Amino acid sequence: MTTTEPLKVITSGAFAAALVKLLPHYKAPDGTEVDVSFGSSLGAAHDSIPTRLSKGERFDVYLLAEAAVAQFSEQGHIRPDSRIDLVESHIGACVREGDPAPDISTTEAFRETLLAAKSVGHAASASGIYLSTEVFPALGIAEQMKKTAFTVFSERVGTIVARGEADLGFQQISEILPIPGVKLIGRLPPEFRRPFHFCAGIGAGTDKLDRARHLLRFLASEEAGPIIRETGLDPLFPEVR
Repeated sequence: MTTTEPLKVITSGAFAAALVKLLPHYKAPDGTEVDVSFGSSLGAAHDSIPTRLSKGERFDVYLLAEAAVAQFSEQGHIRPDSRIDLVESHIGACVREGDPAPDISTTEAFRETLLAAKSVGHAASASGIYLSTEVFPALGIAEQMKKTAFTVFSERVGTIVARGEADLGFQQISEILPIPGVKLIGRLPPEFRRPFHFCAGIGAGTDKLDRARHLLRFLASEEAGPIIRETGLDPLFPEVR
């Protein structure tokens, strides 16, 4: 094994746009390249991270939802002492570009908008689970939403909305913003706004520990902050030991 072997990084969708914009500004001390893969942090889609791990794939750095980092740490894929909370993210709603933006500013308006939509797409990850298991039941519309809401696997919710396959879509704001043909309406109403932490962890079996830490220090740096904010995320600037 040589020092020229790339650092293998996998990220879920929320941090994907930020990572793509940040990497051209990153310089590894030994010139190591960064090999990036993308996948959902939850679910059983063929390209989801749980599926890839079950097939034996391993990575040096993981950039995932908080729950996924905890789960993969328990399963022995991520070093438990390596987790850092990298950014904070919020769920947003979107419609196809050119369509009127429905009102989601209050709890009652949000409820009426959901019931009026013929089809509602949400992600197969933390945001979608939160909507289907907590938000819809809290609004008293869990049964009604079973007829119109569906989970989007292996692609962005915004892509489905742009194609006209859903009237309304929900995903982390950072995953909606890069999609052409959709319009971000805004965040969920205040009662249901929950910040999601997206975290970094280092692979349990990596032999590139110092290089992994060097990358994480850059991603957590003040230098990275403005680029992260451009993608709809709030940097947390954690200390990386």
